[in-house]
Amino acid sequence: MADPSSYRPEPGQIPDSPGVYKFRDEHRRVIYVGKAKSLRQRLANYFQDLANLHPRTRSMVTTAASVEWTVVSTEVEALQLEYSWIKEFDPRFNVKYRDDKSYPYLAVTMNEQFPRVQVMRGHKKKGVRYFGPYAHAWAIRDTVDLLLRVFPVRTCSAGVFKNAARTDRPCLLGYIGKCSAPCVGRISADDHWDLADEFCDFMTGRTGTYLRRLEKQMAEAAEELEYERAARLRDDIEALKKAMEKNAVVLADATDADLIAVAEDELEAAVQIFHVRGGRVRGQRGWVTDKVEEITTGALVEHALQQLYGEETGDAVPREVLVPALPDPVEPVQQWLTERRGSGVSLRIPQRGDKKALMETVQRNAQHALVLHKTKRASDLTTRSRALEEIADALGLDSAPLRIECYDISHLQGEDVVASMVVFEDGLARKSEYRRFQIKGRAGDTQLWHGTGQDDVRSMHEVITRRFRRYLAEKERTGEWAEDGEPGLAGGTDAAPSLTEDDGRPKRFAYPPQLVVVDGGRPQVAAARRALDELGIDDIAVCGLAKRLEEVWLPGEDDPVILPRTSEGLYLLQRVRDEAHRFAITYQRSKRGRRIRSSPLDDVPGLGATRKQALIKHFGSVKKLRSATIDQICEVPGIGRKTAETIAAALAQAAPAAPAVNTATGEIMDDVEDGAPETTADAPGEPVPTGAPDERRGQET
Repeated sequence: MADPSSYRPEPGQIPDSPGVYKFRDEHRRVIYVGKAKSLRQRLANYFQDLANLHPRTRSMVTTAASVEWTVVSTEVEALQLEYSWIKEFDPRFNVKYRDDKSYPYLAVTMNEQFPRVQVMRGHKKKGVRYFGPYAHAWAIRDTVDLLLRVFPVRTCSAGVFKNAARTDRPCLLGYIGKCSAPCVGRISADDHWDLADEFCDFMTGRTGTYLRRLEKQMAEAAEELEYERAARLRDDIEALKKAMEKNAVVLADATDADLIAVAEDELEAAVQIFHVRGGRVRGQRGWVTDKVEEITTGALVEHALQQLYGEETGDAVPREVLVPALPDPVEPVQQWLTERRGSGVSLRIPQRGDKKALMETVQRNAQHALVLHKTKRASDLTTRSRALEEIADALGLDSAPLRIECYDISHLQGEDVVASMVVFEDGLARKSEYRRFQIKGRAGDTQLWHGTGQDDVRSMHEVITRRFRRYLAEKERTGEWAEDGEPGLAGGTDAAPSLTEDDGRPKRFAYPPQLVVVDGGRPQVAAARRALDELGIDDIAVCGLAKRLEEVWLPGEDDPVILPRTSEGLYLLQRVRDEAHRFAITYQRSKRGRRIRSSPLDDVPGLGATRKQALIKHFGSVKKLRSATIDQICEVPGIGRKTAETIAAALAQAAPAAPAVNTATGEIMDDVEDGAPETTADAPGEPVPTGAPDERRGQET
């Protein structure tokens, strides 16, 4: 625990001007970003008596080891820079709203030749028009199904569209009139684009024009005795009205506004947003956050506005934003919103009328969301803190292990040996820092690993050595180890070289854990401890969790530590261990799958995928290709004599694969061989988590 006075800047060093400041921990990692109208006054608040600080602010300043700042011209620039740094560095002590779900949008791809209507999630793309967000994807599909009667825009994927164009046959929607079938030329690209544009106009609230036009066409059809056409138009009108009824009018005068409400207690806050477009509620979303510092409702609103509109421009930022409390000061935030929209934005608290009534509804939703969240999480923050404290007590650590790394080895009968490293910070998985390793074995080792590669202990020693050798190399390269033992400057803008990329993001393997957990018992723990000792690292604790009885093993101890079955600490260690196992076996299965699908033809120089496919198609299997003569190989289109000789020589050198066996009947399947289409009995690997890096990130260079 650091003493804030040890890195407190001198009084005259801090400028009395707007700016953004960053607190860093002892490893130069950014842990908090803030902005201030006056840096001098704001930073002085952090360096007062610790007893006067909010408990979580006190935790932040005692975790930090330095503070630095950047001076800007205006408060608007400070707001923009603060948002950019929070997005870039993801500081652990900043307010971070957790979206309670990935909200779906109705999207129209106006950037394509033939625009498509579809459900989209995630980051927004340029040239795509979005409507929503919606609470459920089925709500979007119901709305689209009704509107396709009147606006038969394409909804199929690129593959279906190309296949229909190739066969000159539209899909089912084309036959039943819910698609204008541009794939077969029933409508031109320009007309279809106009149709999609009309669809977007209707979704933005311009509904009266289309209803009046259809009613006029229905009357004309009836006068001309075209009753079938009139009936179809009548049904179209009913479909449009039904789609409009799904979003009841809540505000008059076709108002475009976002209403934001906040429900909070001492530890957490929930935010709810209603998106009103054309006077109708078009979407709803919600966030929940831990209050990691003493913060006002206005500040929570400001952070919500940053997250909501930080990536938006133009009409995505509405003319009105209604909030329960205004940020202090409000002018920079309002100016920032105006710049993002390109025209004036009103940021205010509703006082009376329909808008105040709707705000009360949003507030009730926020309160309900907070209650539901607390019920589901069951005071999760307190539980995580208790789990870390229990682990520290059980293992005899000086402080709670805020960063835990867990390692696991995975293989199949000694083949495709891999390892995984997963990271938990503050009891939560940090998937962006997961790593995967291919186990190489020791260079020059004359003894095979038991003939099968099943030496988990040696694999564990290798992976720990590789990971922490990289850590030491980063420390030495960045100058964290000074010759005189001084760590470098702590304050101002002249800090020493850091372990981070671009002043904040940790380099690969640069940030050390307080605890290393290995999947295994005493041998694996001893191997991990030996690897750290060989590197001269003695400030990182090591333990192992054995699966059979869930014992916790410590280096050099003859008996394990037994945690109670109801212990939160044991539960956290189990989650960490299970996540490492899942991540390792996913990687191992993917490697095994690639190896199974490999072919002797892969080693033939200059032979691409097209010609390999032509060879397999011509001969039926690699086995038949191996027995073919050079003249027969030359009969394949695109294969010359020189290439045929190279193929024959490569196949002659490659050992023939073992015959495939039908696991259900025991029958030997001579016709199926590597390189030919096949089915494997292996279960597919589990999906790699979002944000996890590819396997190359865990390999040494």
